[in-house]
Amino acid sequence: MSKKILIIDDEKDFIKLLKLNLEAKGGYEVLALLNANDIIPQVHQFKPDIILLDILMPGIKGLEACEILNHDASGSGIPIIILSALCKDIDKLKAYKAGAVDYLEKPIEIGYLVDRIEKHLRLKNSPK
Repeated sequence: MSKKILIIDDEKDFIKLLKLNLEAKGGYEVLALLNANDIIPQVHQFKPDIILLDILMPGIKGLEACEILNHDASGSGIPIIILSALCKDIDKLKAYKAGAVDYLEKPIEIGYLVDRIEKHLRLKNSPK
């Protein structure tokens, strides 16, 4: 059974390329959304194993979406990796404070991203 990844990013070309690469190289089932406005219903329906989330988007911003997910019973156990072009330490700090497990700067090499995804999936599934 393939692992499910939810990508939320407003850059259509980026998520299209990322989706294709993750499906081909990682064997993941991927759902891509252009905004986080309906994040909770989408999480309830798709049941992702991990979420890749951009910070700057129209509507609900990435950090707000991260906080919403971490306060919702169905989203609180899902690792969230922030993918962003913002590379300031303050942005990283805000992401971790909002509940992200990782912060990766765009552009990102797909092999490295798959390694980080697998790391966080192992941590999620390891006995506490």
